[in-house]
Amino acid sequence: MNTNASKPHVLILGGGTVGMNVASELTKKLGSNAAVTVVDSRPYLTYQPFLPEVGAGAIDPRNVLAPLRKVLKGAKVVTGTVDRIDHKDRSVQVKTDDDVAVSINYDYLVIGLGAVPRTLPIPGLAENAIGFKQVEEAIAVRDRILANLAEAASTKDAETRKRLLTFTFVGGGFAGGEAVAEAQDMVRAALRYYPDLHPSDVRFVVVEAMGRILPEVGDDLGKFALKDMRERGIEVKLETFLNSCEDGIVKTSDGDEFASDLIVWTAGIKPNPVLANSDLPLNQTGRLDCMADLRVKGENGPLENVFAAGDCTTVPDLASGEGKVCPPNAQHAQRQAVRLADNIVRDIDGRPLVDYFHKNLGTVATLGMYKGVGQLFIGGKTIELKGLPAWAAARAYHVYAMPTFARKAAVIAGWATNAIGNRDILGIPESTDPRRAFELAAASTPKKK
Repeated sequence: MNTNASKPHVLILGGGTVGMNVASELTKKLGSNAAVTVVDSRPYLTYQPFLPEVGAGAIDPRNVLAPLRKVLKGAKVVTGTVDRIDHKDRSVQVKTDDDVAVSINYDYLVIGLGAVPRTLPIPGLAENAIGFKQVEEAIAVRDRILANLAEAASTKDAETRKRLLTFTFVGGGFAGGEAVAEAQDMVRAALRYYPDLHPSDVRFVVVEAMGRILPEVGDDLGKFALKDMRERGIEVKLETFLNSCEDGIVKTSDGDEFASDLIVWTAGIKPNPVLANSDLPLNQTGRLDCMADLRVKGENGPLENVFAAGDCTTVPDLASGEGKVCPPNAQHAQRQAVRLADNIVRDIDGRPLVDYFHKNLGTVATLGMYKGVGQLFIGGKTIELKGLPAWAAARAYHVYAMPTFARKAAVIAGWATNAIGNRDILGIPESTDPRRAFELAAASTPKKK
């Protein structure tokens, strides 16, 4: 795929927080003076901090998606997967949705490929578990839980009911902690419509290898969240490993064994593996080491015209002190993207680049309706938030960070609707096999003789 040689071509790999924001900034600042191309396997950005609420029926799934072509009107969007990066030839090999292989040349390369779930060779994990990084996964978790409630209310078999109502979340960090807390809140709200079910019938289990949960918010707030979850009936196993989950039978390192119809894996992330199919230098974790100005670091200094940011990188955290790197979160990714785009403009104009510097504003997490934990860093002071204030702060910040005004308004409108009529408790598991009803109807039709 050739580009206009009369103006610089910026190729952006990844349409997530980094990619979309870099492209948006470049099209605003450079206009028609540069060509901007974004490559992603999905035609939309998923605002991942809202996935726990999608998984709990509190937010409509479409409202956490920002369509790239609608947002990036001045850029070309290619829907496809990156197969290989050849910086020596200034080209990237991409396979489009219709399995057509194309080669895209560039003058500037931006890598924002993000991360994927870090899985382990645990027996049964790949066959039985589901991740929680994509919107379809959050939808599937919601639909499975709600469908299981309906099925459990109808069955007379005690063991079947027990399996249907046991939900296991592996990993007690932000993703797992928020996901299980929101899901438990959804089930608690839904049980009022199931007189045949009692809260004691439902079992939520968190398996966490560390001795605490939500390490991102610190020890004290992590202990508060742990106490809150346990008081709500969520079983949290600390310093415990998942040994196997073959055929839906969960076996943990503390000797426990139980049947679970839903196993959600949120135990960490790793950089996008496509980086291994490149001639770019990677560190021991498989990430790209970056300079403070977000250029990718080579053996003898920065690589020419190669920038990167987000979860697939290690970026010096100048605000935290020497030797520290930025944690992989949306707050840094969004701000790194703005700095990165500005530095590309500066490089094109022949001006000196500026280092990325951002003081952490804090961390907030929701734990269900009106519940949450968080800490804010204001004026050199740390302010801890618990309960309603933390929940409100988390929602306010994420609405602010959610791309596009239309999506912000839709999320707020959905919350207002839920406040009036309660959250949606309807699961549609048939959506995973939409042709089933038609196939059954067709099968019952007499064959033409």
